[in-house]
Amino acid sequence: MRYPASEKLEIIRIVEQSHLSARKTLDKLGIPRRTFYRWYDRYLEGGPEALADKPSRPNRVWNRIPRHVHDQIINLALERSELSPRELAVTFTDTKGYFVSEASVYRLLKAHDLITSPAYVVIKAANEFKDKTVRPNEMWQTDFTYFKIIGWGWMYLSTVLDDFSRYIIAWKLCSTMRAEDVTDTLDMALEASGCDTAHVQHKPRLLSDNGPSYIAGELAEYIQAQKMSHVRGAPFHPQTQGKIERWHQTLKNRILLENYFLPGDLEIQIEAFVEHYNHQRYHESLSNVTPADAYFGRAQSIINRRERIKKQTIEQRRLLHRKLAA
Repeated sequence: MRYPASEKLEIIRIVEQSHLSARKTLDKLGIPRRTFYRWYDRYLEGGPEALADKPSRPNRVWNRIPRHVHDQIINLALERSELSPRELAVTFTDTKGYFVSEASVYRLLKAHDLITSPAYVVIKAANEFKDKTVRPNEMWQTDFTYFKIIGWGWMYLSTVLDDFSRYIIAWKLCSTMRAEDVTDTLDMALEASGCDTAHVQHKPRLLSDNGPSYIAGELAEYIQAQKMSHVRGAPFHPQTQGKIERWHQTLKNRILLENYFLPGDLEIQIEAFVEHYNHQRYHESLSNVTPADAYFGRAQSIINRRERIKKQTIEQRRLLHRKLAA
């Protein structure tokens, strides 16, 4: 039980004026002797004011983000409203050279009423993939998705995605979903990756679903001629191609915000988003580097640099706290 300072002082007065011993008086009051003498020492040292309970939390948290950094985070959030708290935290660390955590950014945005519910569907992925690739161009995932152009009809997007880095190597907007469209996209991917000219021990494996274009004999002949291998996911189990399915969801969350009347308009928007996705959008499952960073081997150096920034920032906050407390 906590006693206010006035009651502690009254108890001290009672014990001092009692004709009984301090032990017997405290027993009758139900106050442990250890507690009383702790109060009494504080009273003798600092007077009645010293009997007030001290707050359990320190007046200043050493690791608190300075006010001017708060303002910079808010300004960045207003300038880049499309970024999530996670992306804002990583962007701020990379551009300002000052570490802030996702949780800190979220709390700050929440306090300024800058957090809104997403207006799109989110797919929850599993924690880990069963068979992990360990290098770029080890396996490629490919699939079609579709878009409707008003007054025109359906268009189909064929994409080749690197399984290790989630990098979009090649894509093609098609009017059909034939095997020829698949081979055209693979030709673009082989050229973009350099696998058509480089002498490699193993060319990328191709992972797809069991759509008609992927089980066609024409594609099988092409795979054999390119000295590639082809694996297909279990029927009615799209999770096998989960990375490219998630890419489709991410793409449509942005692309379907507008209506399109010509295939060229849609193609321009897809091209712009692929550029953004590959080179600017931080990917959570890649330790918040971009797919291009992972694909071209820059990821580890970026992660190491952020760790150095984090250590330097924490040390700066600790030194500032000590300076203010001195």
